[in-house]
Amino acid sequence: MDRGASGLRLRISRHEPVGASLPAGPPEGVTAPLIFDRRLVALRRARAAARVADLAPILTAAADLLLDRLDDTTRRFSAALEIGGRGVVAPMLRARGIATVSLDLCPAMARLGGGPAVAGDEEALPFGPGSFDLIVASLSLHQVNDLPGALIQLRHALRPDGLFLASLPGLGTLQGLREALLESEAAVRGGASPRIAPFPELRDMAALLQRAGFALPVADQQELPLAYRSALGLVADLRAAGEQNAVLARDPRTPPRAMFARAFAALEAQLPIPATLPMLMLTGWAPHASQSRPARPGSANARLADALGAEEKSAGEAAPYSRKGPNSEA
Repeated sequence: MDRGASGLRLRISRHEPVGASLPAGPPEGVTAPLIFDRRLVALRRARAAARVADLAPILTAAADLLLDRLDDTTRRFSAALEIGGRGVVAPMLRARGIATVSLDLCPAMARLGGGPAVAGDEEALPFGPGSFDLIVASLSLHQVNDLPGALIQLRHALRPDGLFLASLPGLGTLQGLREALLESEAAVRGGASPRIAPFPELRDMAALLQRAGFALPVADQQELPLAYRSALGLVADLRAAGEQNAVLARDPRTPPRAMFARAFAALEAQLPIPATLPMLMLTGWAPHASQSRPARPGSANARLADALGAEEKSAGEAAPYSRKGPNSEA
């Protein structure tokens, strides 16, 4: 690891990554489903490293939406880990006075952060417990096979009261392209295989954060409006980001040109092509005694009736009710 000039002192475990002895993800005896070819994900990111700067405006806009949550907190941070930021997130954190280490599956992509860089896997973090007080993952955890396990490891890499911020492409991402490819492949080949990766749903995210042990978990959604003048432009941006299909169940055969021609024609029937990105925004804190917690039932020392200036009725006493018709006396 290149320490650079930041002076960060990290506990790096090369043989026993964070979470190696933790119940990361599924219960004992249950294996996390393998959805993505992680070797292929790394290869695609390596090929994209030379071109990803072309996407800086989009990546910066996405990171801005995520880091707005950082700016909303009064807590000050000194040591951050950014994951998969593609050279955009690390400079934004350093501009806020936070020493930052970049982590990516691909060494070349990690080095784009411009400071200390580590090539590593989100599913086997190479950092000791309590290494950081801030972890930021902007659009980078959606191709992890064991997301619950990765979240557990990320929490353990945080110091008490440390903050975790992440954004993921959500359900509905690339929906137009997905539908066009499915219809086209079914027409040309008589069947279809996965061409676009599955994306998570918002309703699952807060539960995953809570399961991983984060305190005060919050999951919400924001949209990043995008549109393209051509289908080729959309596909070129996906390649530049290293986001081509890496689903293990993909069809390994080279698709016929007619399939893409048909799909692209369908996409371009109405221009510009809408490609709005639904971003799932995750916030969670490493537990600390100073954090607020829900009050225990029955522990209140003030009555709601007093606050409302109302008369309190027992549960078994019916409140008086009067229904006045048009001929009733006032």
